[in-house]
Amino acid sequence: MYKKITVIKIALIAHDDRKADMVSFVTKRLEFFNSKEIEICATGTTGKFLKFAGIGKVQSLLSGPKGGDAQIAAMVAIGEIDAVIFFRDPLNAHPHEPDVQMLMRVCDVHQVPLATNYMSAKLLLDWFRSTENLEYWKNRKQTTNR
Repeated sequence: MYKKITVIKIALIAHDDRKADMVSFVTKRLEFFNSKEIEICATGTTGKFLKFAGIGKVQSLLSGPKGGDAQIAAMVAIGEIDAVIFFRDPLNAHPHEPDVQMLMRVCDVHQVPLATNYMSAKLLLDWFRSTENLEYWKNRKQTTNR
């Protein structure tokens, strides 16, 4: 017997140079992010920006360089995260790049959607915003070993 899945949990992460893009993305979609069917978790500073942008409830983890990306990867691996939106800065080096690569690899291994830029995040949320797709995803979670 499977438990009834009622929410979708999305992790939101943004490198420093992309935090403004994340705030812009979120503020245009507050109704979605604040709906009762959606839960949000975020790395430390991104979580603060998201709360300021208007998301009512955000589970804030450590900042990325202090282990937040690894925390989200662990949550993906045990099936707690349904999708990841990570606005990366691909043009600059980051000291926690191994954690970023691990998160991306874990998403691939566990078939968790990962959007790494504004347009792919928009497409992902457009898919989740469809009631039919949202119900499909909830049912998928109930019948898989994620």
